[in-house]
Amino acid sequence: MHNDLLTIGPVTLHGYGLMIAIGVIAAYMTAEYRAKKMGLNYELIFNLTLWCFVGGMIGARILFYITQIKEIFDDPSLLLAPDGFVVYGGIIGGIFAGFLFCRKEKVNFLQYFDLTMPSIALAQGFGRLGCFLAGCCYGKETTSRFSLIFPEGSYAPHGIRLIPTQLISSGLDFLHFFILIVLAKRVKADGQIAGFYLMFYSGGRFILEFFRGDLERGSVGSISTSQFIAIFLFVIGCGIVMISELRARKVRLQSK
Repeated sequence: MHNDLLTIGPVTLHGYGLMIAIGVIAAYMTAEYRAKKMGLNYELIFNLTLWCFVGGMIGARILFYITQIKEIFDDPSLLLAPDGFVVYGGIIGGIFAGFLFCRKEKVNFLQYFDLTMPSIALAQGFGRLGCFLAGCCYGKETTSRFSLIFPEGSYAPHGIRLIPTQLISSGLDFLHFFILIVLAKRVKADGQIAGFYLMFYSGGRFILEFFRGDLERGSVGSISTSQFIAIFLFVIGCGIVMISELRARKVRLQSK
């Protein structure tokens, strides 16, 4: 709710950027720790994190441009605006960059896909706290006591009660992380944890979008761009889980 945390001379520490940095570091440390326990090459995790981070930032920016294409045609200077990212673009871009990295290093993509997705959920939890501090990704106006009132200077409208979508999303992301960690100890088929991530995140995001008040994400018909993408990623997640299970069963039958 207060994005400018500390100012020293010309340098200002912003809460949004700080939370993003904490999220990336937490994701990296968690993934490296779990890679060691899973017998994967943990020395690759640092570079994998960098690839996914850069790919995620590029993807998030591209999807923002797509959702704002009409406004950009009217005002091309928006292409140089410092803010403007869409989470789903970050997820897609990060996954694609991770796939390219695994191909480059000649390692099993699905194993590292499963390894990294719980860490992505963890990073998103911190990222949404950054949204809360900046006031972006805000909720609709409400009369409920379960609300937030942002101060002047925030991205969110100030002085009115808004649904705390940032905090709800952050809480769901942290819960998502812990659920995936628990499932990872029980699921044996490669790719299923990643599939569950896509299912859980897309389902939660689709519902939460109904309570969002910002309109910068674009729309497809009567639903937001994020809801439109969520439908496809949920189906893809279901497909990954089912196909992975069928492959695992086939391997088990062949080994008997």
